[in-house]
Amino acid sequence: MQIQVAKRLQGTEEYYFSKKLREIEQMNQEGTRVINLGIGSPDLPPHPSVVEALHTNAALPNTHAYQGYKGIPALRKAMADWYHRFYHVTLNPDTEVLPLIGSKEGIMHICMTYLQTGDEALVPNPGYPTYRSAVNLSGATVRDYDLTAENNWLPDLDALANTDLSKVKLMWVNYPNMPTGAKATREFAKKLIAFGKAHNILICHDNPYSFILNDEPVSLLQEEGAMDVVLELNSLSKSSNMAGWRVGMLVGKAEFLNEVLRFKSNMDSGMFQPLQMAAVKALELGKDWYDSLNAIYRARREKVFQLLDMLHCEYDTNQVGMFVWAKIPAAFQTGYELSDKVLYDARVFITPGGIFGSNGNGYIRVSLCQDVKVFDEAISRIQTALNK
Repeated sequence: MQIQVAKRLQGTEEYYFSKKLREIEQMNQEGTRVINLGIGSPDLPPHPSVVEALHTNAALPNTHAYQGYKGIPALRKAMADWYHRFYHVTLNPDTEVLPLIGSKEGIMHICMTYLQTGDEALVPNPGYPTYRSAVNLSGATVRDYDLTAENNWLPDLDALANTDLSKVKLMWVNYPNMPTGAKATREFAKKLIAFGKAHNILICHDNPYSFILNDEPVSLLQEEGAMDVVLELNSLSKSSNMAGWRVGMLVGKAEFLNEVLRFKSNMDSGMFQPLQMAAVKALELGKDWYDSLNAIYRARREKVFQLLDMLHCEYDTNQVGMFVWAKIPAAFQTGYELSDKVLYDARVFITPGGIFGSNGNGYIRVSLCQDVKVFDEAISRIQTALNK
């Protein structure tokens, strides 16, 4: 007897990193430990006050029950205050903020709320693979839009406007961009919002990287009229070193959030209350927290630049976020080829850009989520491999 998987999964492969980590684990068992410079999972801890808040609230006898689907009022208020303090965006915490058990889940919630068979969604190429898989799982059709170095990794909205957009219901955008590290200008943001309104397309902005090596955190909701057409996801995973804690948020107008909540409330039973109280503490941290975090990432990025110079890659020193995106030298056909050579020759794993879409084939991406000493060891290994 053989049970077939549902059609929705037949076009969805296992996540690249899931497969690659198994290969790396096998290599670790067979010999020298592989240095993983691939995945953007922060290696630093949250602020001590955040951990203390978790401990304190978890020790209470009345914090272990199911929680509401909309999160506790204190968390919604903290999220709204955070948006006002750092993005200068005013949100109603009762109606325009929806806590999530991680913003990755929010991508799925949005797709399942608004998309169905016959619909189309605009997805960046290169871009975060979850946008594509979530659209596919919803039954809708992915419409790639190109991001290129020539256009500063911004979509050509004029070119898109000249295509048939009649079936497009939503568009995924992500700035600061992952994987390219590009920032969006205020001028582009205004044009993007006008584009969404003109074509009746919901603009879904995934915004988890805005505090990492970026002097000016930006929200699309800063722009006039954005609330009419923008849903924005944000997260504590990167900015607060809380990736495994799974605390995200969806912000936008009440009508949109209530529609998403209709799906979300059928998928989870609320977030653990002590986690929510710890997230409140994280959101109350001031600019000095982000400055100290970025000082560490800045030192690491210098090491990554040194590593990429050894590999004869080209990169933009002004990119932001938790990774460095780099163009491979002409000696290699694809980023996969360079990635595998470094992995097998030096036992250092670097992400091939092609996993983010065909426009990433000529690139690699290096994560900043390792200590400076680890980068020094990676540089030493690669130098030894190159000299053989």
